[in-house]
Amino acid sequence: MTTRTDHDERASQQGPPAGRPLALITGVGRTVGIGAGVALRLAASGWDIAFTYWSPYDDRMSWGREPGASEAIGRALAEQGAATFAIEADLADPDTPARVFDEVEQRMGNVTALVMCHCESVDSGLLDTTVESFDRHFAVNARATWLLIREFGRRFAAARGTGRIIGLTSDHTVGNLPYGASKAALDRITLAAAHELAHLGVTANAINPGPVDTGWMPEEVREHCVRSAPLGRLGTPQDTAHLVDFLCSREGEWINGQLLMSNGGLV
Repeated sequence: MTTRTDHDERASQQGPPAGRPLALITGVGRTVGIGAGVALRLAASGWDIAFTYWSPYDDRMSWGREPGASEAIGRALAEQGAATFAIEADLADPDTPARVFDEVEQRMGNVTALVMCHCESVDSGLLDTTVESFDRHFAVNARATWLLIREFGRRFAAARGTGRIIGLTSDHTVGNLPYGASKAALDRITLAAAHELAHLGVTANAINPGPVDTGWMPEEVREHCVRSAPLGRLGTPQDTAHLVDFLCSREGEWINGQLLMSNGGLV
């Protein structure tokens, strides 16, 4: 299912300001999340932003739904001068990626950058992961990534050298089997785009931001990560956002087909 939420009806009717490229960012459901941090950074750098979220996922997680989050994020983006468009999108549905691109193109125009921050993440290991959970993780983290990239490649219409694809990944698998395994698949799918979409001049990279506390960490995990980090702190959404911003810039064009570790040196 895909539904729409408008943050600034007047701005949406007028369309994006001339000269601002459009980024589609998935997984922007909470104001403290990495997706929101990326969206705000790109908006400040001159991008218009379309973003997706899926509240039923938050309902299942320990942090719960954040009421009014998409509206608050939209207002913050508008304050940076961006035209915005939010879509509630169930990426476990294989028809959703094409519908998202259809709606974004109809409302805002062609997408120049695709930044995938969405995920399914439920802790479970080798012995207690269910088949249903395993399949949902791969549907959201791997299959939806492929389908989003496929739609981006089929529809890309911006100038050669301007297109960007970025996927957020993870290498954590112990006690987190379906999440880590499906994110590993996301890596391969994303990096393949650097070569298969070379004729479009599109770059594709994956970022592993390491542990970023956006409300999911128990205190013992937080303390362990801080002790293990050479810089003595956790990563923040802004740390990831700055790297995404660079990769989306003209200066970041030569970084391509890479899995980038952005975790402060955490081993």
